[in-house]
Amino acid sequence: MLKHYFKSFILAFFLVGCAVTPPSVSQTKVTELSLLLQSLDSSISQGEAMRLSQDIFHETQKLTKEFKMTSPPQYHNFLVTVGVREKGLCYHWSDALYAYLSGRGYSSFEFHLAGANIGEYFYEHNALVVVAKGGKVEEGIIIDPWRGAGELYFSKVEDDAEYIWLHRPKRGCL
Repeated sequence: MLKHYFKSFILAFFLVGCAVTPPSVSQTKVTELSLLLQSLDSSISQGEAMRLSQDIFHETQKLTKEFKMTSPPQYHNFLVTVGVREKGLCYHWSDALYAYLSGRGYSSFEFHLAGANIGEYFYEHNALVVVAKGGKVEEGIIIDPWRGAGELYFSKVEDDAEYIWLHRPKRGCL
């Protein structure tokens, strides 16, 4: 009988996974992203860059809860694929952030979708790119909360050593 309960516990653990508590928003990280955003163009105000940075971090926290993220993210993908979780694939993150941020009325920024390893089933990855108004995606900033299971990764597109990003203007986001 005890053996049956143990097996049930193990099965439940693997089906549910280790839930991720949304990371607290570090003011240091918010400021770091804000400065990076401001570096996109000299005309970007400190206030608008800070507001965007705060929005990105807070929306990431909200989505981490909403998606009931588990770690590692590849395991979460498995849970979505088998129907245990509803959302949380990389494109769910990029689409949700794109839709949210596009509706926030930023005058100095544009938002784009990017992909890496496009068409490779297990390796394709999607993220959001922030650029200065009229800027090139290749000069933008990658916003990727998926790879850290809700822990926000950000860097200049050209500095992301893990992926080679391509603009996906025709993919659509909704």
